[in-house]
Amino acid sequence: MTVWLVVVGVGTATVAIKALGPVALGGRPLPAPVRRVLSALGPGLLAALVATSAFTSGGALVLDARLGGLAAAAIAVACRAPVLVTVIAAAATTAAIRLLAG
Repeated sequence: MTVWLVVVGVGTATVAIKALGPVALGGRPLPAPVRRVLSALGPGLLAALVATSAFTSGGALVLDARLGGLAAAAIAVACRAPVLVTVIAAAATTAAIRLLAG
């Protein structure tokens, strides 16, 4: 029962936080400093998630085949490849390194 109370509480808090912005701003545009910070949050958060996913396992630093896949994805992005090609290149590189490492 306690778990469901936490789930309901977190859900309610999430809805309240998401509703707070439109209610507080009332259709006014965001100030320029806030817009700059918000535009930087997305790429920064994505980079942090990718780094923690690629380089950690159980709280420890791990350098394995995922690093090769990440490097392949970085090269594909630098070459301006489409997203699907980037994902396939990263997955294929990771799989190949794991296959060769045995």
